[in-house]
Amino acid sequence: MTEAVLKSELLSKARLRLWLKLLKSVNGIEAELRRRLRDEHGTTLPRFDVMSALARFPDGLKMSELSSFLKVSNGNVTGIVDKLTTEGLAERVAVPGDRRAQVARLTQKGRESFTELAAHHETWIDELLDGWSPADIDALSARLDTVLNRHNPEEDGNA
Repeated sequence: MTEAVLKSELLSKARLRLWLKLLKSVNGIEAELRRRLRDEHGTTLPRFDVMSALARFPDGLKMSELSSFLKVSNGNVTGIVDKLTTEGLAERVAVPGDRRAQVARLTQKGRESFTELAAHHETWIDELLDGWSPADIDALSARLDTVLNRHNPEEDGNA
């Protein structure tokens, strides 16, 4: 085996180990966020994600736009929006000129609820990533943007 082939195989194994560490890190952080949302707010991460998407689009989103934005099925978001609507946190509004279409959007109560959830979410992320310097964050973000842009060129990596 040539030295170039050996180096290539070692690099391939190192990339695999990196992927596994990234996956373990993301899964661990996500599990902790799910636990905190459930224990401290009686809610779920999917529900938080729906509210977050609706908060980004104050004029509302059609259900198909919402599911596309979140990259989940229409059925997944419909159930969550239905519950949010029942609780007075969201509403469905007819689209002018299209009798069949409706957009979902947060109500004032929903915006206030999401603002509180988002503040806690940000604090939790800050705690979970404590110890990372600004230089560490910038370097990892830049490298992950390279991966994201290579595999999802339509996204800019600035989530």
